[in-house]
Amino acid sequence: MQVGVLHNAVAPDAPSAEQDVLIQVQAVCRALRALGHHPVPFPCTLDLEDARRRLTAANPEIVFNLVEALGGSDWLSFLATGLLDALGLPYTGSPTPAMMISTHKLLTKQRLCQAGLPTPAWIIAPVPSRQPATYQSPACTAKPRPAERSAHAPPLCSAFRPEASYIVKAVAEHASFGLDEHSLIDPADESDLLARLRRTTAELKRECFAEEYIDGREFNLSVLAGPDGPEVLPPAEIDFSAFPAGKPRIVGERAKWEEESFEYTNTPRRFRFAGSERPLLDRLQALARQCWFAFGLDGYARVDFRVDPSGEPWILEVNANPCLSPDAGFAAALERASISFESAVSRILDAASGRSRSTI
Repeated sequence: MQVGVLHNAVAPDAPSAEQDVLIQVQAVCRALRALGHHPVPFPCTLDLEDARRRLTAANPEIVFNLVEALGGSDWLSFLATGLLDALGLPYTGSPTPAMMISTHKLLTKQRLCQAGLPTPAWIIAPVPSRQPATYQSPACTAKPRPAERSAHAPPLCSAFRPEASYIVKAVAEHASFGLDEHSLIDPADESDLLARLRRTTAELKRECFAEEYIDGREFNLSVLAGPDGPEVLPPAEIDFSAFPAGKPRIVGERAKWEEESFEYTNTPRRFRFAGSERPLLDRLQALARQCWFAFGLDGYARVDFRVDPSGEPWILEVNANPCLSPDAGFAAALERASISFESAVSRILDAASGRSRSTI
């Protein structure tokens, strides 16, 4: 089968965070060839008309979608799947609505609240002519039982909490974008927090929001489509034990992309847990599965959590197209689950083929 491997075009001098998609393309193409398929890479830019012409001319039987960003923005990645929808080409991974919602962190949080799933409270800077507050629901803040959450209306506004620490993030970029120890703040008051939000928005040239910081453990749970539905792979915890006291325990840009940095070399993932941790791990796996259905995910995905000192989990992010590089977390979870990378690619293709048949 001819498989188009669609990915964002990368300049030769692009930073490692952008170059990584080429490593994913190589890994997926190797797996496809091992499975007996004929992969054809298709670099894509914001010139969607050019992409349309090339895809139409090649007419692949299916497209393996690896587009992570377009025009330098993660937020625009959904344009690639939108184009494939318009062309009627089946493709791997999550459909366009899931890509849109999960890439935009505020839309993600609204969906989590509407589904009764726990996520940290957040605040955005008011913009003239828009709502003057935030998008946090009391249902999420109080963490009532699911039956109680379902009775709540869609997310309402949340008040600033002076006792809380906040972490400032870009609204519609990957989780580590612009993130370092300076992103974690203890504002004196709400005005101080809003001023910081506006300043960071100007510095990053991206809309930012402030999320209540959960000072606890961090877990990543990968999910893979299977014949019996989504399979939640073994939970991975980020090990911050080498961090000195006072250093924020976050996975920022250095931890993800700067191989010589302290943060990169001292944030390993671990899969081994004591038997007493089983209830927590079961809870995380159940929440990851709920996210799969709440967001309409498909193929593969990852859900990131923080667990507070009381043992309560909070969902930070739902990633509809996690990195498939051999050294990334998804591949590590596959290895831990004794699933080969080729088998995972095959299951991702099967999920896309099944979705295509069901929509004919």
